[in-house]
Amino acid sequence: MENDKKSFYKDLSYKVLIFICTVAAIVYFLPRDGKFNYQFDVNKPWKYGLLQAPFDFPIYKDEAAVRREQDSIMAFFQPYYDLNRRTKEEALRRLEADWRGGTKVRLQPREFRRLREAIGAAYDKGIVSNEEKEALARGGAQSVMLIERNVGTPVPAAQLLTTKEAYERIAHGADSATAAALRSCNLNEYLAPNVACNEEKSDIAREELLSNVSWASGIVQSGQKIIDRGEIITPETFRILESLRRESIQRSESVAQKRVILAGQVLLTGILMLCFMLYLELFRKEYYRRKGSLLLLFAIIVFFPVATALMVSHNLFSVYVIPYAMLPMILRIFLDSRTAFMALTTAILISSITLRYPHEFILLQTAAGLVALFSLRELSQRSQLFRSAFLIVLSYAATYFAYELVHESDLSKLNAGMYVYFIVNGVLLLFTYPLLFAVEKTFGFTSNVTLVELSNVNNRLLRRMSEIAPGTFQHSMQVANLAAEAAHKIGANSQLVRTGALYHDIGKMENPAFFTENQSGVNPHERLGYEESAQIVISHVADGLRLADKHNLPKAVKDFISTHHGRGKTKYFYISYKNAHPGEPVDEAKFTYPGPNPFTKETAILMMADSVEAASRSLSQYTEESISGLVDKIIDAQVEEGYFRECPITFKDIATVKAVFKEKLKTMYHTRIKYPELNRK
Repeated sequence: MENDKKSFYKDLSYKVLIFICTVAAIVYFLPRDGKFNYQFDVNKPWKYGLLQAPFDFPIYKDEAAVRREQDSIMAFFQPYYDLNRRTKEEALRRLEADWRGGTKVRLQPREFRRLREAIGAAYDKGIVSNEEKEALARGGAQSVMLIERNVGTPVPAAQLLTTKEAYERIAHGADSATAAALRSCNLNEYLAPNVACNEEKSDIAREELLSNVSWASGIVQSGQKIIDRGEIITPETFRILESLRRESIQRSESVAQKRVILAGQVLLTGILMLCFMLYLELFRKEYYRRKGSLLLLFAIIVFFPVATALMVSHNLFSVYVIPYAMLPMILRIFLDSRTAFMALTTAILISSITLRYPHEFILLQTAAGLVALFSLRELSQRSQLFRSAFLIVLSYAATYFAYELVHESDLSKLNAGMYVYFIVNGVLLLFTYPLLFAVEKTFGFTSNVTLVELSNVNNRLLRRMSEIAPGTFQHSMQVANLAAEAAHKIGANSQLVRTGALYHDIGKMENPAFFTENQSGVNPHERLGYEESAQIVISHVADGLRLADKHNLPKAVKDFISTHHGRGKTKYFYISYKNAHPGEPVDEAKFTYPGPNPFTKETAILMMADSVEAASRSLSQYTEESISGLVDKIIDAQVEEGYFRECPITFKDIATVKAVFKEKLKTMYHTRIKYPELNRK
């Protein structure tokens, strides 16, 4: 009782941990900005019910109108420039010192006074750098505010000079004699910018001016009707709806609102994941014990909502390019269709949390997912994937077209861009084929594609077996045919059984001559004791597993190698030893295969097929009675010895398998009619 309680709490803790990690991983990536979950356009009918204002909000002008008003009012903008008087004083002081020194400036007193006045006048107008003048021209300001000692004086922008313009103005204003003398002076040394833009004050002035432009042209009162179902969305109504959407998003940006959104996301994601985990608990409890299955399920459920959230958050392509149908296809191939549908539904509902139009998304993805489930029951050829991708794209297009017809009577207004997304989605679905290999290696599964490739008798390992142990190879082929047909009849995986049957005896390649089917008149067991012979025969299981590891065979195939004899005995040597040593104790371990016993329907079918096919070769005559009696005797003995207690095969399944074996063996060993010889007389 105590152990049961510990096991219960351990199992519960494990599932709670899975639940918390999955919900946390999904919610972490979900966007938490506000959503206005309505789709609308100008001159189209409103598809939803009555919409009333949930709160007071302004009716925002469109951006083009606001931009026109801003451009108009910016014509009156006056940037602020600081005037530095010290620059003028220092330049004039330097000029006078150079003139009195008689080295750099050689002018007559009258010419010097004119030059001094001209330079002073240039500084009074204002000298700016080339960059400042270009920026002023780009801004389009007609006048600027010159600030000196915190007093602003408006002056025309054209009045401000660059150093080059000041130089040219001084040179052009002098007479010819003075101009010749000025050329000997380096006037650039006395001309420097004394006016610089005051960015801080200019920005403040700009903001004050732009603040006079109103972004709203009215207000909508809380509870006021905006639009009702079927009404046409006029340009004015469209502006109101856009204003409501914008205000809803702005209100959601507060910390408190984001916490509310986060709580809702956690709650909704948790409910959906809990429903999925309850489904597993009630109908697929074995997946909790198979770590690969569990990891694949939750990894794929997390992946698609996270991918959708990232695309929505970063405004990438439409979410309809995400190949959601890949989810049921992969899970159908590796697990089962019911689990695939439940996982698809869970992922779609969680992903819809992030979308602006969730109903349309749920409808389209559910339809496409169902088509994926119905069209790809198994994947063994590339053509099957192309067919499924085509049908899925067709289902997307047909469903969306029908949806648009319901909400839009004018065919000219249908959204053609969506069909491009559907085609891209179909192309991405083709990557399911190479992705299967990655899934197999990561999660430890084996797909039908791999099984078909392995069952090719021309691959290296099987071709080597046909050369080294031809009798074993023929036996394996016959067993594969028997087992595959029986598996098909009872609904088991026939391709898995066929592949497992081809490889179940590969260990016999290590000592082929010790097995009857490969002998040609010489039996090496005659020189050995019964115990030694039994060990050599039993070793073909361990040898087969080593070869399987060496050639990277999947675990699903290795299971057939280890279970095809189960925990049975080498009865020929065991009975012979007991007959030769009557009354002596027997070490039964030396005559017993390592096992385990079959634990799936497929491995059970192979055990039956292997024993029946081998024994059928010893029949003296092949009649319906002898074949039927042989099949019943062997399989009934296996049932009585408990080989199938650990696998989910029923008595009805076993009866069906018996019937298949009998029919197949009668066909294999049927008696041919004797052809008459020509009477030459």
